[in-house]
Amino acid sequence: MNAPPSPPGAERRDESAVRIGALVPLTRPGWVEAGRHLLAGLELAVCDVNDAGGIAGRPLELVVRDTAADPQRAAAAVDELDRLGVAALAGEYHSVVARAAAARADALGLPFLCSSAVLDALTDQPTKWVARLAPAQFHGWRIYADFLLSAGHRRIAVAAAPSVYWASGIRILRDHLAPRGGSVIELDMGALTPAAVSDELVDHCATALLLLVGHPEPAVSIVKSVRRDPRLAGIMIGAPAGQPEFAEWMTLLGDDGAAIPFLRYRPEHLNPLGARVEAALRERLAEALSFVVFEGYDTVAVLADVLRSYGLDRARIAESWPHVAVEGTRGLIQFSRTPGIGVWQWAWTPVQVVDRNPAEPDRFRILHAT
Repeated sequence: MNAPPSPPGAERRDESAVRIGALVPLTRPGWVEAGRHLLAGLELAVCDVNDAGGIAGRPLELVVRDTAADPQRAAAAVDELDRLGVAALAGEYHSVVARAAAARADALGLPFLCSSAVLDALTDQPTKWVARLAPAQFHGWRIYADFLLSAGHRRIAVAAAPSVYWASGIRILRDHLAPRGGSVIELDMGALTPAAVSDELVDHCATALLLLVGHPEPAVSIVKSVRRDPRLAGIMIGAPAGQPEFAEWMTLLGDDGAAIPFLRYRPEHLNPLGARVEAALRERLAEALSFVVFEGYDTVAVLADVLRSYGLDRARIAESWPHVAVEGTRGLIQFSRTPGIGVWQWAWTPVQVVDRNPAEPDRFRILHAT
């Protein structure tokens, strides 16, 4: 299940199969662990669909392309998958990459169900071709901001790398916190070393530091530097984008990686389908699962339902988004138009703020939830 996908053009093609293109980050600088979880969820759902008879008796097949967190590579993959005649696109984890894929899918008239990327402006203009399962960034990050306020944090520093995604996150935090007495202090990681972050935190009297930077670096080095500075013993480190959920985080940081709150998109208690998927993938992957596996599974579950009901015509697939009602691993999935969001949006998957328990780093604590 975890073997790398075949290179372009090397698939053993089943001419009877219904094909879905899958965009997944499987190599660096992509977030490989997230990509592996996303692909595992997609693949398990395809197996379940085929075990249940496929799409009108035809097998469902994934055509996987590695985006490696590269927007240009993703756009080229969309072009290739379009030429291969896939019925729809699925997947992608990185927001900036998903944005490039969505733009190309919109231009080609190719339905795209985005699994995991949260950037509000997934497309520049409203489109009928793209739908999304993950909550828009403004929704999740406002919940995170409310958590910060409830925990007593008013002076919040962000260690930020240049990125449309991080800049959007800073704007959401600032707009939500300012009317409630909070402030955001931006630390430019293009100009600062991880060691210099500690001095900035002391100078600005910050009580919380949010990591809006790449993983593993410089995020890991920043955490190590701050954790080892006695002046910052009381500061909270947070990572709203979810880096601490993955096993690699604890491998690299050990105990320093605990007690760092992040956003997670799943309910406290999974429904029977979610519990079954969790058990199956935990056995196959032999590691702790992230919420990304459920995003992958739910993506195929929705597309399979659409394909069974509306057939393979791309225009009819795109017209189906507002009529979807599929029981996924995390609840009933339905799409609607959300103000400020140009794609069909599931509003909303459950959102939690969680961290790793310092006493038991393999266990998560729910700190705030919707």
